[in-house]
Amino acid sequence: MGRDTLSGMSFVPPARHLLRAKDLADASYSERLDVDDLARAAGLSRAHFSRQFRRAFGASPHAYLLTRRLERAAALLRATDRSVAEICFSVGLQSVGSFTTSFTRTFGISPTAYRARFPPAADYALVPACVVRLYARPQRSTFGEDNGAGRN
Repeated sequence: MGRDTLSGMSFVPPARHLLRAKDLADASYSERLDVDDLARAAGLSRAHFSRQFRRAFGASPHAYLLTRRLERAAALLRATDRSVAEICFSVGLQSVGSFTTSFTRTFGISPTAYRARFPPAADYALVPACVVRLYARPQRSTFGEDNGAGRN
């Protein structure tokens, strides 16, 4: 009827109010956001929201939010040279120690070791086309209009 079995669990299609909370977590993971904020966005009590969220998405709201933050942190570790502490705080976490523990539990290695598996962020640095054009131009011009010659 309205339920499908997915790997032994009942899957309940998420209601619109749960999607609002999930969208808030996805969009605002870097802000001071907690389960109470997500429950408020869904218009439900914390306990009822937590049960419904877990049933719909297969993870508690806290675990979902932490996963979003850790995924973003992993992307920043791969693509920037920012410190682990800066990344921790920029994704909305408050403790470097807790961040390191959670990251290691999720990815199997520490944030520093994870970063070391990838080329330095500077290797990925993109230079805007306008800057490339500026530096690709001849540095000394011999054109008459550049030195004021030929003006009336």
